[in-house]
Amino acid sequence: MSGIPERLEGKVAVVTGASRGIGKGIALELGTAGATVFVTGRSAAQGRLPGTVHATAAEIDAAGGSGIPFVCDHRDDDAVERLFELIRTEHGRLDVLVNNVYNSPAAARWLGKPFWEVPPAAWDESFDVGVRSHYVASFFAAPLLIESGGLIVNISSPGARRYMHNAVYGVAKSAVDRLTADMAHNLAGTEVTVVSLWPGIVDTELLQLVPAGTDGRRLVTLPGEGTFDLGDAQTPRFTGRAVVALATDAGRRSRTGLPWPVADLAEYYGFTDIDGRIHRVDRP
Repeated sequence: MSGIPERLEGKVAVVTGASRGIGKGIALELGTAGATVFVTGRSAAQGRLPGTVHATAAEIDAAGGSGIPFVCDHRDDDAVERLFELIRTEHGRLDVLVNNVYNSPAAARWLGKPFWEVPPAAWDESFDVGVRSHYVASFFAAPLLIESGGLIVNISSPGARRYMHNAVYGVAKSAVDRLTADMAHNLAGTEVTVVSLWPGIVDTELLQLVPAGTDGRRLVTLPGEGTFDLGDAQTPRFTGRAVVALATDAGRRSRTGLPWPVADLAEYYGFTDIDGRIHRVDRP
């Protein structure tokens, strides 16, 4: 891994929503760095988009780590509690929690819509999975993380600070960053670090459905935001490398409570995306 030593042997991590997309990229990088990674998500069988928790866990094993699939709907608090009970029973520790789960296909239906065209159900989809689930996982994980002096990473977005996609999206991401700040305040007397990460445009499996034009370029237009060349997008593993950099940084506590753009961390820690570049393509 470019610029990051592999020092996560013996560490245990949980990545929520890791069947595909950013979560999968994070899980793979943690596994490549030697961690045991619990891969959570609802995808036990292949759907319209590629990826299952079992497939991600198998890729982690192939990369030299240890992947453990855990089929879980993060709206089910009892299932989430069972996950962390299992980790305590079988491993006795937890070092990294990445709260990433989010219903991107559902959210994509409302891109560029004014709030009066985005139904209340869209609010519930964004907050139940994209905010409440982060709180629930952190609630159950906190005792283990306090014991290890671990790391909580909440996947957020620049939409927390400026208009992006629609009003519901922005409010949900603002809530994630506020959750990060307030959890860090509560954990100030411990060694636990809590941060938000802001990826840029990421070429996930959903965006990979965008076909190339006659010129070979894959362009995606976000209503009201512009047209972007996916050839310049980040891969999911770029955010994963940011998580590994934080997990292996003895001085990471100085970052607690704050959001950090992934590209900024790449410049500071010296890692790159898998193509050797630091991608800064972002929404305006």
